[in-house]
This record gives sequence, C-alpha cells and structure tokens, in this order.
Amino acid sequence: MVGILEKISAAQSKASGTAAVAGFQVMIKALVICTCLFVAATTVSYAQNPQAPAPREWQSLSPEQQHLLQNYQDKWNTLPPDKQEALSKGSQRWLSMTPEQRSGAQQRFGQWRAMPPEQRQELRQRWQQFKSLPPEQQQRVRESFQRFRQMPPERRQELRRQWHQMSPEQRRNFTHRAPPPASRPRGR
Repeated sequence: MVGILEKISAAQSKASGTAAVAGFQVMIKALVICTCLFVAATTVSYAQNPQAPAPREWQSLSPEQQHLLQNYQDKWNTLPPDKQEALSKGSQRWLSMTPEQRSGAQQRFGQWRAMPPEQRQELRQRWQQFKSLPPEQQQRVRESFQRFRQMPPERRQELRRQWHQMSPEQRRNFTHRAPPPASRPRGR
C-alpha cells in the first residue's frame, strides 16, 4: 500500500495548504491520545496468533492490481508473504475507493511522509497496540475518538493540556471513568 501511495503522492501536486496539514496533525494527535488513553487503561495483554499468509503468485492478482503494483513485479516473488498480502489487500482497497476517497488517502499519505521518522515509529507502535485489543475494545476507542473529533477545537486543546499534566496514575483513573452522559443508555 505504501508503494502505491508513494507513486500517487509523487504524481500529486505539492499545492496542499498548511490548514490541511494542521487538520491532519490534529486528527492524528486525537487518535494517538484516544489510543493512549485506552491502551493505558488496558492491564491485560491479549496475544494474537494470526496464521501467516501463503505466498501469492503475481498472476493471481487482477490486471488492475498488477498495474497499480507494477513497481513490485520484478521483486514480487522475493517479498515475504505478509508483504505480498498487504500489497494485494491495499491495491484491492484502492481500487474500491471513490475518487474523493482516493484524494483523501493521497493527502494523508503525503502528510505521513512529511512526519519525522520518530513520530511515524511511535504511531506504528500505537497502531500495533490498538490492533492487539479485542474488537469490542477497539470499537470503544473508535467511539471515543469520534466523540473527541466532534468537540470544539478549544475543548480538544483543553483536554490535551489536562492529559499532559496528569500523572500516569491519574491517566489510568481517567481512562476507567464511565463514558460521558451523552453516550450512556437512556432510562437508567
């Protein structure tokens, strides 16, 4: 997927505004904060044992996928099966996107590439922590993130400031709190 987006990003104009970058950075920070909040609250480690995918033949890809992944054709058989699977799924996902979704993905990828390597590594680690959570906990993190995104910018900034001032113990206690009243079931 990264190869696809690099190719597309290189072809894309460099005329993106700083407002879009700032908006993306706010979104990433919010996701990171929500993920941190939830992962910090998780005290049990959940291990997954995913089965490794089998190697995939280049010919098994659709002509459209082969076109998107043409930069990988010569080295396809030397790629690890999980990388082949990721590229295959990514190209399939790309082909299923609308033009608006593709444009958004290109923009986000450009912003990803502009991040310092340390920040990208931190986000990868947080993503892996998130993916290791059970599905119902992942859903709760997503819901919290959506609530956070719907808040006014001033409120989000205030929450970030409060979070940074909390001790680890206070952060754990904060993440164990009940959801805000708007998300609680009615009639109780």
